[in-house]
Amino acid sequence: MTQDTASVSVRDLHLAFGAVEVLKGLDVETAPGEFLVLLGPSGCGKSTLLNCIAGLLEITDGQIWIKGKNVTWEEPKDRGIGMVFQSYALYPQMSVRGNLAFGLKNQRMPKAQIEERIARAARILQIEDYLDRKPAALSGGQRQRVAIGRALVRDVDVFLFDEPLSNLDAKLRAELRVELKRLHAQLENTMIYVTHDQIEALTLADRIAVMRGGVIQQLDTPLTIYNRPANLFVAGFIGSPAMSMLSGRVEGGRFHVGAQSLDLGGYDGEVSARLDPAILGLRPEHVEIVEGQGGPGGLLATVDIDEPMGADSLLWLDVEGQKMSARIPVERSLRRGTEVRVVPVMDKASLFDAESEQRI
Repeated sequence: MTQDTASVSVRDLHLAFGAVEVLKGLDVETAPGEFLVLLGPSGCGKSTLLNCIAGLLEITDGQIWIKGKNVTWEEPKDRGIGMVFQSYALYPQMSVRGNLAFGLKNQRMPKAQIEERIARAARILQIEDYLDRKPAALSGGQRQRVAIGRALVRDVDVFLFDEPLSNLDAKLRAELRVELKRLHAQLENTMIYVTHDQIEALTLADRIAVMRGGVIQQLDTPLTIYNRPANLFVAGFIGSPAMSMLSGRVEGGRFHVGAQSLDLGGYDGEVSARLDPAILGLRPEHVEIVEGQGGPGGLLATVDIDEPMGADSLLWLDVEGQKMSARIPVERSLRRGTEVRVVPVMDKASLFDAESEQRI
């Protein structure tokens, strides 16, 4: 992908407030029609990056291209983007129709064209019955649909979302997540979406950029980031519950933890002859639990807590004094103190250099 074919292209972007460098040489490109999610904890720079793309912040160095045009110093209104904020930012004295029409009237768009765009947005977002209501008469989910509609009527190629669902309760967030995914499939516009919620990122994104301290740690598909995290930060941030991390060492093609060891045959990576210290990462669904001490391979463990989760149970285990988790069918209840053997699915495991924190 080149900056001519990319929908949005961010090149060597730097942003500093005085001596504090907030964004540090970022490079990001989105393909036309791609749904890119910027994911990370508070203060990582994801909203700042979005505001730079929108033109709401003046960058220190670098370039921003949208649809093959250098917009680095263009005003927000001239960048061909529609933005949806965390707060609904609706005019309370105006009806839904008035809120949707406001920006278009300022552009002196013909009335017939305004009505056509409002009707289209209302149909897509299923807010046709609310057009004559004031925002105060709407639920939180309905208000957020109106906020999305206000960006939608602009008929732009690129939509920017800054944590649009974070003010909603869990049930509404889940419902609007599905609607956003359906909206993207229907419109096929480029969307860049900021969130700290990994579930939103994994369910919505074509690709995820995981950020930390103004730097992109990994930019890849949700499946790759989940199964092959680039470093310990990404591995620990993605996944609920988090990936289990066992500290040990690599020697002789085996991972040694305490008095036990695991054969690393089948690991999807190049295993060093010796690495000390090392960390083995295992997701709860990527281990098999065998009751008793018998059977080849795996690690002996003791059940600490059996936590029913509805569809399945989360088993918390003690392995050589270290904690790890595993998913088991909810019907299979194991009492505290039960001895089991933990057999990892090794091609789904992650091995890290404990000093560099990078995946091996």
